[in-house]
Amino acid sequence: MLCGAAVTQAEEVSAQNLPPESAPILNSVIEEARQSATQAYETDDHELSDALKEMNYQTYRAIRFKADKSLWRGENPYEVQFFHPGFLYQQPVTVYTIGADNQPKRLPFEREAFRYDGDAAPLAKETDDDNGYAGFRVHFPIKNQQYKDEFAVFLGASYFRLIGKEHVYGISARGLAIDTGLPEGEEFPHFTKFWLIEPGQGQPMMIYARLESPSVSGAYKFIITPGDETNVKVQSWLFAREDVAKLGVAPFTSMFLYGENTAVVPDDYRPEVHDSDGVNMITESGEQIWRVLTNPAQLQITSMSDSAPKGFGVMQRDTDFASYLDGEANYHQRPGLWVTPQAGFEKGRLEVVEIPTKSETHDNIVAYWVPEAPFVAGESRYFAYQLETVTGARDSDLATVVRTRQGATVLPGEEPQESQTRRFSIDFKVPEGMSIAPEMLNLTATTNQGQIQQARVFPVNSGKLLRATFLLTPQAGQPADMRLYIHQENQRVSEVWNYVYHAE
Repeated sequence: MLCGAAVTQAEEVSAQNLPPESAPILNSVIEEARQSATQAYETDDHELSDALKEMNYQTYRAIRFKADKSLWRGENPYEVQFFHPGFLYQQPVTVYTIGADNQPKRLPFEREAFRYDGDAAPLAKETDDDNGYAGFRVHFPIKNQQYKDEFAVFLGASYFRLIGKEHVYGISARGLAIDTGLPEGEEFPHFTKFWLIEPGQGQPMMIYARLESPSVSGAYKFIITPGDETNVKVQSWLFAREDVAKLGVAPFTSMFLYGENTAVVPDDYRPEVHDSDGVNMITESGEQIWRVLTNPAQLQITSMSDSAPKGFGVMQRDTDFASYLDGEANYHQRPGLWVTPQAGFEKGRLEVVEIPTKSETHDNIVAYWVPEAPFVAGESRYFAYQLETVTGARDSDLATVVRTRQGATVLPGEEPQESQTRRFSIDFKVPEGMSIAPEMLNLTATTNQGQIQQARVFPVNSGKLLRATFLLTPQAGQPADMRLYIHQENQRVSEVWNYVYHAE
């Protein structure tokens, strides 16, 4: 929908983006990925026994890592704990450690590092040194020096999750997404190997990784700094062994069951249930867009086009406990994730996939950057970006959306009438220092289908909020892709609100 003027070319793997000669291990990981792309794709189950593969959820939960067996325990502020292979995790990863001598050492599977309780007890005999691990989690003292908090976990396919000081896990990041939402089905790349570099005093956690899929082979470098907000510097070197129909870079996976914008909510005491409530993007030209998430009745794929975006992310802006009232899931403490592109994000689109779901246990939101340039067999690509957790909304000089609601158009006391027309109400938070002259405010509201009427904007809550309202009469059977923003004296004072509405 939006396009910047400048167009950059896809960035291939070259001497300009390869690591220096002083990083021989990382260079060897990249070269291994390059060579692998010239060969047929193969999976490796590390010869897991059928008993490990076929265990159920309850049995898997009965296998617990012993904290006193953590990697670097008592030697480093960072510690690493591992997940047992088997159950859903049937393609384990090989883990290497790199210490002060800069020599990689393979970490064999150690059954003595796990407790096998109840029905899981017989499975201890099913393991051997070559089984590898399902994944791992990293700990560091963030809140205080007496306890090491978990802040990152790599587990399953190319998924990884991050949290800051006051967060609980919600949204996931991924190394790569391939063919998401296509009729032929999605391809899920897997991390196959990890190199864990033992951090020096005061240094961040550095990880190298290898990625494999039928279409792509890759190498990754992660530099993770835990804190109030955890941030990761990501570099990836990708090599195509097959043509890729749709390459999804810097992907997110999240969940939206229902929210304040949902017309008909389930019979549930909780007002809202979601890990994320919107997609945020800042375009090359500086336009800031807030795309509200929904749980659609049918698969919905939308996109926002641009050249060289300044940033994008999937956010949980609403951090008020009263919005969720969930004392167990703590949805108000779920982080957002924000990407700041640094290399490789040429002309393309931010694609958002919303999948119908009836359960909060199912992730149904996916978002990723899709480069316009095709990625065909024999080619390479380099990407670099910073990924960081975000609490609530990011700071902005513009009025930002804090609430989206919809309802029938009847007035108080009137009888409900059969009508497709809906009233929308969007509240924008006015930033500190912004001077608002109510009589000078104007609203620009557009839709690609249907008709918008009675659009107006006015201050509420003692001027702390600006409320935009309008009536939408949708076109039968057609989704209405709406955009709205506020301006004062011909100058925009708000971000762009974007919403896709389907008539029931």
